[in-house]
Amino acid sequence: MNYKTLDPNKTYLITGAAGFIGYYLSKGLLEQGCQVIGFDNVNDYYDVNLKHTRLGKLEPYERFTFIKGDISDKDLVLKTFEEYKPNVVVNLAAQAGVRYSIENPDVYIQSNIIGFYNILEACRYNPVDHLVYASSSSIYGANKKVPFEETDFVDNPVSLYASTKKSNELMAHTYSHLYKIPATGLRFFTVYGPMGRPDMAYFGFADKYFADEPIKIFNNGDFEKDLYRDFTFIDDIVEGIERLLSNPPEGEIQHKVFNIGNNSPEKLMVFIETLEKALSKALGKEVQFEKIFEPIKPGDVPATYASIDQLQKAVGFKPETSIEEGLQKFADWYVDYYNLRD
Repeated sequence: MNYKTLDPNKTYLITGAAGFIGYYLSKGLLEQGCQVIGFDNVNDYYDVNLKHTRLGKLEPYERFTFIKGDISDKDLVLKTFEEYKPNVVVNLAAQAGVRYSIENPDVYIQSNIIGFYNILEACRYNPVDHLVYASSSSIYGANKKVPFEETDFVDNPVSLYASTKKSNELMAHTYSHLYKIPATGLRFFTVYGPMGRPDMAYFGFADKYFADEPIKIFNNGDFEKDLYRDFTFIDDIVEGIERLLSNPPEGEIQHKVFNIGNNSPEKLMVFIETLEKALSKALGKEVQFEKIFEPIKPGDVPATYASIDQLQKAVGFKPETSIEEGLQKFADWYVDYYNLRD
């Protein structure tokens, strides 16, 4: 394994910079002295105050420039590339969420398909050293074989969100082949942590508890056949991305897809109990969620489990954070951010 470390002399364009992963990645690069151009439409899919909080923490960095815009605006995307001439592009801007794609499919096509096409076109006309883009573990659909490997058959997505992410991989492969754009897709596995996305289950469970409402668990109440998720802490994700940035695919095929996950799935119920303990510790009193068990939702998959052999081989990526440590960091942040101590 012989990978190159980050080059602070390069300009990094990060779309979705006000988002969860985008914020932490931007911060990580800025702390290493890199020039970061953040691009985000700051939409209201979830609480915009959280997005503004993240941006507020990035704005003091001298080498950070923020552009408010939507990647589905082709003219603005092309103008940004022409003006700032990024060396490395990380496309994290996307409409996220499996269940929301059933309610509001239009925004997924607009952002995840048209928006990503615009990024590819911009890379075509303004050559970059590396395009890294967000894919998702959702593309594995209801695959039974675990752990999921990058070579697995993934032509049966079970949500529109997953379909758009699979489409991104196909589009990137084609553009890489036609225009020699070095591109890497990252299949993220259930990323969590402080300042995370409020639409994610762990964040929603905390919200429900403090609103004195029961949490809904979509596993049929069947503890033997509980859902498994490969929960991956944000710091581990960012380290994996940073290691990849200066290491574009080489050779005849300049497009590569990697799983980026914890490689250690947990039962959903174990995750929930761990969150209860973490909040109990943060508050100094016992926390127990009131639970309602319901059938699995359409589009949900029974298990996610990442094989990370390929990523480990390429850049030495190995997650370090246990769910106990990661959820404690989330719980401490949550209680402070919402000022919930007695």
